[in-house]
Amino acid sequence: MRAATGFRSRVAALALAALALAGCAPAAERAQVVVTTNVLGDITREIIGDQAPVSVLMKPNADPHSFGVSAQQAAQFERADLVIANGLGLEEGVARNIDAAAQAGVPTLAVGEHVDPLQYAQDESAGAPDPHFWTDPLRVARAVDVIARHVVEHVDGVDPAAVRANAERYRGEVEALHATISEQFAAIPPERRTLVTNHHVFGYLAQRYDFEVIGAVIPSGTTLASPSASDLAGLAEQITTEGVPAIFADTSQPDRLARALAEQAGVRVRIVPLFSESLSRPGEGAATYLEMTTHNANAIATALGG
Repeated sequence: MRAATGFRSRVAALALAALALAGCAPAAERAQVVVTTNVLGDITREIIGDQAPVSVLMKPNADPHSFGVSAQQAAQFERADLVIANGLGLEEGVARNIDAAAQAGVPTLAVGEHVDPLQYAQDESAGAPDPHFWTDPLRVARAVDVIARHVVEHVDGVDPAAVRANAERYRGEVEALHATISEQFAAIPPERRTLVTNHHVFGYLAQRYDFEVIGAVIPSGTTLASPSASDLAGLAEQITTEGVPAIFADTSQPDRLARALAEQAGVRVRIVPLFSESLSRPGEGAATYLEMTTHNANAIATALGG
């Protein structure tokens, strides 16, 4: 009799343990912080460290203007403690999901709105906010502080001191990278500091490091637009006049248009791939924000250095 009672007790104990584990599973698996782009995802993980789980929606080598989310990913917005987005019109494919989360009361941070955003100065997007602030490391350094503050305020269970220490360390790394890039670009002759890109993506870099953006193959701030024949002809003429040595095309986008433009210009123009919109997979040259920015700076300095 006692053996039967002991058996039932052990079964009951195991059942209670299983229920306890089942009850803990959703909390453990829940992404407390949901980040839209992989650039901000990497920065956010550096800041949070092991303090909370982070879910990054955008895959490596994706285009932030066109990527979308699955139903499962969309549901993460509703369960998050904090949603971190680039904002300024970048995430065109998930804008409604971000808006729905904000309307449901989920704390939502549009980082670009807090880093002194620029407006596009030319072509189809003139006057609209430019979302590509990550091409300026000093604005990213400012974004680090903004993200850290929101994490401390909204994410349950984090150690504020640990988050702030991570942010201070990482901000120092970003500022050190800015100093290195400044030296690299200072060696480029002023007359060669001209940029032609696949679309308008380097306005912040140009402002920070004294470059001139002559134009873009796609005369817009989004990769979803298309150039006309007259757009290409006008830019080709300008490239010829200015003696532009290189066109910088994003690695996540085909460079067919850039090559067509180079042929139309009738001059030898290098097509230089940059990781301007997205991080890459590990081992491909831009797996982190710091690696991406270093790669781009090296490529630009090499192509324009003369």
